[in-house]
Amino acid sequence: MAITRDSDLHHRRFGRNLGLGLVLVAFAVLVFGLTIVKVQSGHSMEAFDHQPRVSLTPATEPVNRPAAPVIAPGAPIAQEASQ
Repeated sequence: MAITRDSDLHHRRFGRNLGLGLVLVAFAVLVFGLTIVKVQSGHSMEAFDHQPRVSLTPATEPVNRPAAPVIAPGAPIAQEASQ
């Protein structure tokens, strides 16, 4: 015995699902479109990624830094290095 008659609940649920599906498709199309535009004009754009922008920093002489990290005073290896 198959249920063939749709109730009002089925019609409302279908309408809500269809609306939500259309919203999700529109969002996916929007994200895809923005990605395409960003990729096509990406050569002139640099995003903020917590790195200094090389194109904006002035060219300077390299800074001489120690090869090894600083050892904390009182560490056993620091005492061996001082002797």
